[in-house]
Amino acid sequence: MKILFFSENFPPESNAAATRVFERAVYWANWGHDVTVITQAPNFPEGRLFEGYQNKWKQTETMSGIRVVRVKTYMAENSGVARRTLDFLSFMASGFIAGLREPRPDVVVSTSPQFFAAVAGWAVSAARGIPFVFELGDLWPASIAAVGVMRKNLALSLVEKLELFLYRRSAAIAALTQSFKDNLVSRGITPDKIAVVINGVDLTRYAPKSRDMALAEKWRLDDKFVVGYVGTHGMAHSLGNVLDAAERLKDRDDIRLLLAGAGAERDALIADAHLRGLDNIIFMDRQPKEMMPAVWSLVDVALVHLKNDPVFAGVIPSKIFEAEAMGLPLLLAAPVGEASAIIDTDKAGMHVPAEDPDALAAAIKTLKDDAELRNRFAVASLNAAPTHSREVQATEMLQVLEMAATRKGGEVGR
Repeated sequence: MKILFFSENFPPESNAAATRVFERAVYWANWGHDVTVITQAPNFPEGRLFEGYQNKWKQTETMSGIRVVRVKTYMAENSGVARRTLDFLSFMASGFIAGLREPRPDVVVSTSPQFFAAVAGWAVSAARGIPFVFELGDLWPASIAAVGVMRKNLALSLVEKLELFLYRRSAAIAALTQSFKDNLVSRGITPDKIAVVINGVDLTRYAPKSRDMALAEKWRLDDKFVVGYVGTHGMAHSLGNVLDAAERLKDRDDIRLLLAGAGAERDALIADAHLRGLDNIIFMDRQPKEMMPAVWSLVDVALVHLKNDPVFAGVIPSKIFEAEAMGLPLLLAAPVGEASAIIDTDKAGMHVPAEDPDALAAAIKTLKDDAELRNRFAVASLNAAPTHSREVQATEMLQVLEMAATRKGGEVGR
Protein backbone atom coordinates (compact mmCIF):
# COMPACT_ATOMS: atom_id res chain seq x y z
CA MET A 1 0.00 0.00 0.00
CA LYS A 2 1.13 3.56 -0.75
CA ILE A 3 0.69 5.82 2.28
CA LEU A 4 1.00 9.61 2.24
CA PHE A 5 1.26 10.96 5.79
CA PHE A 6 1.08 14.60 6.92
CA SER A 7 2.73 15.45 10.24
CA GLU A 8 4.22 18.85 11.01
CA ASN A 9 6.55 17.21 13.53
CA PHE A 10 8.98 14.43 12.65
CA PRO A 11 12.45 13.30 13.80
CA PRO A 12 14.94 14.61 14.62
CA GLU A 13 12.22 16.41 16.59
CA SER A 14 11.34 14.24 19.57
CA ASN A 15 7.88 15.25 20.74
CA ALA A 16 5.11 12.67 21.03
CA ALA A 17 3.64 13.17 17.55
CA ALA A 18 7.03 13.00 15.82
CA THR A 19 8.00 9.83 17.65
CA ARG A 20 4.62 8.14 17.15
CA VAL A 21 4.48 8.80 13.40
CA PHE A 22 8.09 7.77 12.80
CA GLU A 23 8.20 4.59 14.86
CA ARG A 24 5.01 3.19 13.31
CA ALA A 25 6.09 4.13 9.80
CA VAL A 26 9.34 2.22 10.28
CA TYR A 27 7.30 -0.94 10.82
CA TRP A 28 5.14 -0.23 7.76
CA ALA A 29 8.22 0.31 5.58
CA ASN A 30 9.78 -2.91 6.92
CA TRP A 31 6.55 -4.74 6.08
CA GLY A 32 6.86 -3.67 2.45
CA HIS A 33 4.58 -0.61 2.32
CA ASP A 34 5.54 2.57 0.46
CA VAL A 35 5.50 5.39 3.06
CA THR A 36 6.00 9.10 2.36
CA VAL A 37 5.81 11.66 5.17
CA ILE A 38 5.31 15.36 4.40
CA THR A 39 6.67 17.47 7.24
CA GLN A 40 8.63 20.66 7.98
CA ALA A 41 12.33 21.27 8.54
CA PRO A 42 12.90 20.38 12.22
CA ASN A 43 12.60 23.37 14.59
CA PHE A 44 10.14 22.36 17.36
CA PRO A 45 9.68 23.53 20.10
CA GLU A 46 12.10 26.48 20.12
CA GLY A 47 11.25 27.60 16.57
CA ARG A 48 14.95 27.38 15.65
CA LEU A 49 16.17 25.32 12.71
CA PHE A 50 18.06 22.18 13.74
CA GLU A 51 21.70 21.96 12.71
CA GLY A 52 22.22 20.44 9.28
CA TYR A 53 18.82 21.45 7.87
CA GLN A 54 17.61 24.33 5.72
CA ASN A 55 14.15 25.88 5.52
CA LYS A 56 13.75 25.23 1.79
CA TRP A 57 10.63 24.85 -0.34
CA LYS A 58 11.40 21.17 -0.73
CA GLN A 59 14.08 18.83 0.51
CA THR A 60 13.89 15.04 0.64
CA GLU A 61 15.67 12.34 2.58
CA THR A 62 15.19 8.68 3.46
CA MET A 63 14.96 7.67 7.12
CA SER A 64 14.74 3.96 7.98
CA GLY A 65 13.01 3.21 4.70
CA ILE A 66 10.60 6.17 4.93
CA ARG A 67 10.66 8.85 2.24
CA VAL A 68 10.59 12.21 4.03
CA VAL A 69 9.58 15.38 2.19
CA ARG A 70 10.31 18.59 4.12
CA VAL A 71 8.62 21.82 3.08
CA LYS A 72 9.24 25.48 3.84
CA THR A 73 7.28 26.97 6.75
CA TYR A 74 7.16 30.06 8.91
CA MET A 75 8.92 28.93 12.09
CA ALA A 76 7.77 30.09 15.50
CA GLU A 77 8.44 29.09 19.10
CA ASN A 78 5.78 26.87 20.67
CA SER A 79 4.15 29.74 22.58
CA GLY A 80 1.66 32.50 21.91
CA VAL A 81 -1.14 32.49 19.36
CA ALA A 82 -0.47 34.75 16.37
CA ARG A 83 2.97 33.51 15.30
CA ARG A 84 2.13 29.86 16.02
CA THR A 85 -1.01 30.20 13.91
CA LEU A 86 1.12 31.53 11.05
CA ASP A 87 3.40 28.53 11.54
CA PHE A 88 0.43 26.14 11.31
CA LEU A 89 -1.10 27.86 8.30
CA SER A 90 2.21 27.98 6.43
CA PHE A 91 2.61 24.21 6.80
CA MET A 92 -0.98 23.70 5.68
CA ALA A 93 -0.29 25.65 2.48
CA SER A 94 3.16 24.32 1.60
CA GLY A 95 2.23 20.78 2.66
CA PHE A 96 -0.87 20.87 0.44
CA ILE A 97 1.17 21.96 -2.59
CA ALA A 98 3.77 19.25 -1.93
CA GLY A 99 1.04 16.64 -1.53
CA LEU A 100 -0.43 17.46 -4.93
CA ARG A 101 2.95 16.80 -6.53
CA GLU A 102 3.52 13.39 -4.95
CA PRO A 103 2.83 10.13 -6.82
CA ARG A 104 -0.76 9.05 -6.26
CA PRO A 105 -1.10 7.20 -2.90
CA ASP A 106 -3.78 4.73 -1.81
CA VAL A 107 -4.59 6.70 1.33
CA VAL A 108 -3.81 10.12 2.81
CA VAL A 109 -3.34 10.44 6.57
CA SER A 110 -2.90 13.46 8.85
CA THR A 111 -2.16 13.55 12.55
CA SER A 112 -3.05 16.13 15.16
CA PRO A 113 -1.88 18.17 16.88
CA GLN A 114 -1.49 20.42 15.03
CA PHE A 115 -4.94 20.66 13.52
CA PHE A 116 -4.15 22.46 10.26
CA ALA A 117 -1.99 19.55 9.13
CA ALA A 118 -5.28 17.66 8.93
CA VAL A 119 -6.70 20.38 6.70
CA ALA A 120 -3.77 19.94 4.29
CA GLY A 121 -4.22 16.18 4.23
CA TRP A 122 -7.96 16.37 3.63
CA ALA A 123 -7.50 18.99 0.87
CA VAL A 124 -5.04 16.74 -0.97
CA SER A 125 -7.37 13.76 -0.60
CA ALA A 126 -10.35 15.78 -1.86
CA ALA A 127 -8.46 17.21 -4.83
CA ARG A 128 -7.23 13.78 -5.89
CA GLY A 129 -10.22 11.63 -4.89
CA ILE A 130 -8.25 9.59 -2.35
CA PRO A 131 -9.59 8.33 1.02
CA PHE A 132 -8.56 10.46 4.01
CA VAL A 133 -7.79 9.25 7.54
CA PHE A 134 -7.72 11.68 10.46
CA GLU A 135 -5.53 10.53 13.35
CA LEU A 136 -6.88 12.34 16.39
CA GLY A 137 -3.95 12.92 18.73
CA ASP A 138 -5.53 15.78 20.66
CA LEU A 139 -8.95 17.39 21.02
CA TRP A 140 -7.79 20.54 19.29
CA PRO A 141 -9.05 23.28 19.65
CA ALA A 142 -10.61 22.21 22.99
CA SER A 143 -7.16 21.74 24.52
CA ILE A 144 -6.16 25.25 23.40
CA ALA A 145 -9.04 26.70 25.40
CA ALA A 146 -8.24 24.41 28.35
CA VAL A 147 -4.72 25.79 28.80
CA GLY A 148 -5.93 29.38 28.46
CA VAL A 149 -4.13 30.23 25.22
CA MET A 150 -7.45 31.33 23.71
CA ARG A 151 -10.84 32.05 25.16
CA LYS A 152 -13.96 30.77 23.46
CA ASN A 153 -14.77 33.27 20.74
CA LEU A 154 -15.91 33.43 17.13
CA ALA A 155 -12.54 32.29 15.76
CA LEU A 156 -12.52 29.24 18.01
CA SER A 157 -16.12 28.42 17.08
CA LEU A 158 -15.22 28.55 13.39
CA VAL A 159 -12.27 26.22 13.95
CA GLU A 160 -14.57 23.79 15.80
CA LYS A 161 -16.93 23.81 12.80
CA LEU A 162 -13.99 23.05 10.52
CA GLU A 163 -12.93 20.29 12.93
CA LEU A 164 -16.36 18.62 12.67
CA PHE A 165 -16.29 19.03 8.88
CA LEU A 166 -13.01 17.08 8.70
CA TYR A 167 -14.32 14.32 10.95
CA ARG A 168 -17.36 13.92 8.74
CA ARG A 169 -15.37 13.97 5.52
CA SER A 170 -12.80 11.41 6.64
CA ALA A 171 -13.09 7.79 5.53
CA ALA A 172 -11.88 6.76 9.00
CA ILE A 173 -10.71 8.32 12.24
CA ALA A 174 -8.01 6.83 14.50
CA ALA A 175 -8.44 8.21 18.03
CA LEU A 176 -5.57 7.85 20.48
CA THR A 177 -7.93 7.40 23.45
CA GLN A 178 -11.42 6.07 24.13
CA SER A 179 -12.32 9.48 25.57
CA PHE A 180 -11.55 11.11 22.22
CA LYS A 181 -13.89 8.66 20.49
CA ASP A 182 -16.62 9.26 23.07
CA ASN A 183 -16.27 13.01 22.52
CA LEU A 184 -16.71 12.66 18.75
CA VAL A 185 -19.69 10.34 19.10
CA SER A 186 -21.35 12.81 21.48
CA ARG A 187 -20.96 15.45 18.75
CA GLY A 188 -22.69 13.37 16.10
CA ILE A 189 -19.84 11.44 14.43
CA THR A 190 -20.83 7.86 13.68
CA PRO A 191 -18.92 5.45 15.94
CA ASP A 192 -18.41 2.88 13.17
CA LYS A 193 -15.80 5.05 11.46
CA ILE A 194 -13.77 5.69 14.65
CA ALA A 195 -11.10 3.22 15.76
CA VAL A 196 -9.25 3.60 19.06
CA VAL A 197 -5.51 3.07 18.58
CA ILE A 198 -3.80 3.80 21.90
CA ASN A 199 -0.21 5.06 21.96
CA GLY A 200 2.71 2.76 22.59
CA VAL A 201 6.47 2.32 22.83
CA ASP A 202 9.06 0.78 20.54
CA LEU A 203 10.52 -2.05 22.61
CA THR A 204 13.52 -2.26 20.28
CA ARG A 205 14.59 1.21 21.49
CA TYR A 206 13.63 1.19 25.16
CA ALA A 207 14.60 -1.41 27.77
CA PRO A 208 15.97 -1.45 31.35
CA LYS A 209 19.38 0.19 31.49
CA SER A 210 21.91 0.79 34.25
CA ARG A 211 22.39 4.41 35.22
CA ASP A 212 24.61 6.24 32.75
CA MET A 213 27.24 7.35 35.23
CA ALA A 214 28.94 9.86 32.93
CA LEU A 215 25.62 11.61 32.36
CA ALA A 216 24.73 11.34 36.03
CA GLU A 217 27.99 12.94 37.10
CA LYS A 218 27.57 15.72 34.54
CA TRP A 219 24.21 16.64 36.10
CA ARG A 220 25.27 15.89 39.70
CA LEU A 221 22.79 13.06 40.05
CA ASP A 222 25.13 10.13 40.64
CA ASP A 223 24.24 9.70 44.34
CA LYS A 224 20.68 11.06 44.32
CA PHE A 225 17.18 9.61 44.17
CA VAL A 226 15.80 11.07 40.95
CA VAL A 227 12.17 11.74 40.11
CA GLY A 228 12.21 12.60 36.42
CA TYR A 229 9.82 14.37 34.08
CA VAL A 230 11.00 13.79 30.50
CA GLY A 231 9.10 15.65 27.79
CA THR A 232 7.61 18.92 26.65
CA HIS A 233 7.40 21.80 29.16
CA GLY A 234 4.13 23.29 27.98
CA MET A 235 1.04 24.93 29.39
CA ALA A 236 -0.80 21.60 29.35
CA HIS A 237 1.69 20.13 31.81
CA SER A 238 1.42 22.73 34.60
CA LEU A 239 4.96 22.06 35.80
CA GLY A 240 4.87 24.98 38.23
CA ASN A 241 3.26 22.45 40.54
CA VAL A 242 6.51 20.44 40.44
CA LEU A 243 8.37 23.52 41.68
CA ASP A 244 5.83 23.85 44.50
CA ALA A 245 6.48 20.21 45.45
CA ALA A 246 10.23 20.83 45.29
CA GLU A 247 9.84 23.57 47.89
CA ARG A 248 8.22 21.05 50.20
CA LEU A 249 11.17 18.68 49.68
CA LYS A 250 13.99 21.12 50.35
CA ASP A 251 14.90 19.29 53.55
CA ARG A 252 15.55 16.05 51.60
CA ASP A 253 18.99 16.48 50.06
CA ASP A 254 18.86 12.85 48.90
CA ILE A 255 16.04 13.67 46.43
CA ARG A 256 16.32 15.51 43.12
CA LEU A 257 13.60 16.47 40.67
CA LEU A 258 14.74 16.33 37.04
CA LEU A 259 12.89 18.23 34.32
CA ALA A 260 14.34 17.18 30.96
CA GLY A 261 13.14 18.68 27.69
CA ALA A 262 12.06 21.95 26.13
CA GLY A 263 8.91 23.96 25.64
CA ALA A 264 7.15 27.27 25.98
CA GLU A 265 7.20 27.26 29.79
CA ARG A 266 10.79 26.14 30.33
CA ASP A 267 12.47 29.54 30.64
CA ALA A 268 9.82 30.78 33.07
CA LEU A 269 10.19 27.62 35.16
CA ILE A 270 13.97 28.03 35.33
CA ALA A 271 13.61 31.67 36.36
CA ASP A 272 11.04 30.79 39.03
CA ALA A 273 13.19 27.98 40.44
CA HIS A 274 16.17 30.34 40.63
CA LEU A 275 14.07 33.00 42.36
CA ARG A 276 12.92 30.48 44.94
CA GLY A 277 16.40 29.06 45.46
CA LEU A 278 15.35 25.53 44.53
CA ASP A 279 18.66 23.67 44.37
CA ASN A 280 16.85 20.32 44.38
CA ILE A 281 15.44 20.71 40.88
CA ILE A 282 17.58 20.09 37.78
CA PHE A 283 16.72 21.38 34.29
CA MET A 284 18.25 19.31 31.50
CA ASP A 285 18.21 20.64 27.94
CA ARG A 286 16.31 18.81 25.23
CA GLN A 287 18.36 15.78 24.18
CA PRO A 288 18.56 14.02 20.80
CA LYS A 289 16.16 11.11 20.37
CA GLU A 290 18.96 8.55 20.52
CA MET A 291 19.90 9.86 23.98
CA MET A 292 16.48 9.27 25.53
CA PRO A 293 17.21 5.80 27.00
CA ALA A 294 20.30 7.27 28.67
CA VAL A 295 18.22 10.13 30.10
CA TRP A 296 15.64 7.67 31.42
CA SER A 297 18.46 5.64 32.99
CA LEU A 298 19.06 8.52 35.43
CA VAL A 299 15.51 8.24 36.74
CA ASP A 300 14.35 6.21 39.75
CA VAL A 301 10.69 7.24 39.39
CA ALA A 302 9.08 8.53 36.18
CA LEU A 303 6.84 11.55 36.68
CA VAL A 304 3.86 12.11 34.38
CA HIS A 305 2.24 15.50 34.93
CA LEU A 306 -0.84 17.21 33.46
CA LYS A 307 -2.89 20.32 34.14
CA ASN A 308 -5.96 20.03 36.35
CA ASP A 309 -8.64 20.32 33.66
CA PRO A 310 -11.29 17.79 32.55
CA VAL A 311 -9.95 17.92 28.98
CA PHE A 312 -6.76 16.21 30.15
CA ALA A 313 -8.61 13.33 31.82
CA GLY A 314 -8.81 11.85 28.32
CA VAL A 315 -5.10 12.24 27.53
CA ILE A 316 -2.62 9.34 27.67
CA PRO A 317 0.95 10.73 27.64
CA SER A 318 3.32 8.55 25.63
CA LYS A 319 5.99 8.88 28.33
CA ILE A 320 3.97 6.37 30.39
CA PHE A 321 4.87 3.64 27.93
CA GLU A 322 8.51 4.66 27.54
CA ALA A 323 8.91 4.57 31.33
CA GLU A 324 7.28 1.14 31.53
CA ALA A 325 9.62 -0.21 28.86
CA MET A 326 12.55 1.10 30.95
CA GLY A 327 11.15 -0.79 33.96
CA LEU A 328 10.45 2.36 35.99
CA PRO A 329 7.79 2.93 38.64
CA LEU A 330 5.37 5.69 37.64
CA LEU A 331 4.06 8.68 39.52
CA LEU A 332 1.08 10.31 37.80
CA ALA A 333 -0.16 13.77 38.78
CA ALA A 334 -3.21 14.31 36.59
CA PRO A 335 -7.01 14.29 36.59
CA VAL A 336 -8.61 10.88 37.07
CA GLY A 337 -9.09 9.40 33.62
CA GLU A 338 -7.54 7.14 31.02
CA ALA A 339 -3.92 7.59 32.10
CA SER A 340 -4.71 6.78 35.73
CA ALA A 341 -6.76 3.75 34.59
CA ILE A 342 -3.76 2.39 32.68
CA ILE A 343 -1.42 2.81 35.63
CA ASP A 344 -3.96 1.22 37.97
CA THR A 345 -4.56 -1.71 35.60
CA ASP A 346 -0.84 -2.24 35.08
CA LYS A 347 -0.20 -1.79 38.85
CA ALA A 348 2.79 0.24 37.70
CA GLY A 349 2.78 3.17 40.12
CA MET A 350 0.96 5.81 42.13
CA HIS A 351 -1.60 8.43 41.15
CA VAL A 352 -2.05 11.74 42.98
CA PRO A 353 -4.47 14.59 42.23
CA ALA A 354 -3.45 17.12 39.59
CA GLU A 355 -1.80 20.33 40.82
CA ASP A 356 -1.66 19.24 44.47
CA PRO A 357 1.94 19.89 45.58
CA ASP A 358 1.43 18.44 49.05
CA ALA A 359 0.19 15.14 47.63
CA LEU A 360 2.99 15.08 45.05
CA ALA A 361 5.71 15.72 47.63
CA ALA A 362 4.24 13.08 49.97
CA ALA A 363 4.15 10.49 47.18
CA ILE A 364 7.78 11.21 46.28
CA LYS A 365 8.81 10.67 49.92
CA THR A 366 6.84 7.42 50.05
CA LEU A 367 8.48 6.08 46.92
CA LYS A 368 11.94 7.08 48.09
CA ASP A 369 11.56 5.55 51.53
CA ASP A 370 9.74 2.34 50.55
CA ALA A 371 12.11 0.36 48.33
CA GLU A 372 9.88 -2.71 48.38
CA LEU A 373 6.88 -0.74 47.05
CA ARG A 374 9.06 0.92 44.44
CA ASN A 375 10.45 -2.42 43.27
CA ARG A 376 6.97 -3.92 43.04
CA PHE A 377 5.84 -1.08 40.81
CA ALA A 378 8.99 -1.40 38.68
CA VAL A 379 8.47 -5.12 38.04
CA ALA A 380 4.81 -4.61 37.16
CA SER A 381 5.72 -1.69 34.91
CA LEU A 382 8.20 -3.74 32.89
CA ASN A 383 5.79 -6.68 32.65
CA ALA A 384 3.08 -4.40 31.26
CA ALA A 385 5.27 -2.81 28.56
CA PRO A 386 4.74 -5.53 25.89
CA THR A 387 0.97 -4.91 26.01
CA HIS A 388 1.67 -1.36 24.79
CA SER A 389 4.22 -2.11 22.10
CA ARG A 390 4.59 0.17 19.09
CA GLU A 391 4.45 -2.89 16.83
CA VAL A 392 0.94 -3.67 18.08
CA GLN A 393 -0.06 -0.03 17.52
CA ALA A 394 1.47 -0.06 14.03
CA THR A 395 -0.56 -3.16 13.17
CA GLU A 396 -3.80 -1.65 14.46
CA MET A 397 -3.22 1.64 12.65
CA LEU A 398 -2.38 -0.16 9.42
CA GLN A 399 -5.71 -1.99 9.63
CA VAL A 400 -7.45 1.40 9.82
CA LEU A 401 -5.56 2.62 6.74
CA GLU A 402 -6.29 -0.53 4.77
CA MET A 403 -9.97 -0.29 5.62
CA ALA A 404 -10.06 3.37 4.59
CA ALA A 405 -8.21 2.67 1.34
CA THR A 406 -11.10 0.51 0.17
CA ARG A 407 -13.49 3.45 0.49
CA LYS A 408 -13.93 6.26 -2.01
CA GLY A 409 -13.01 9.86 -1.24
CA GLY A 410 -15.60 12.39 -0.16
CA GLU A 411 -18.11 12.25 2.63
CA VAL A 412 -18.35 8.88 4.39
CA GLY A 413 -21.00 8.79 7.08
CA ARG A 414 -20.91 11.53 9.67
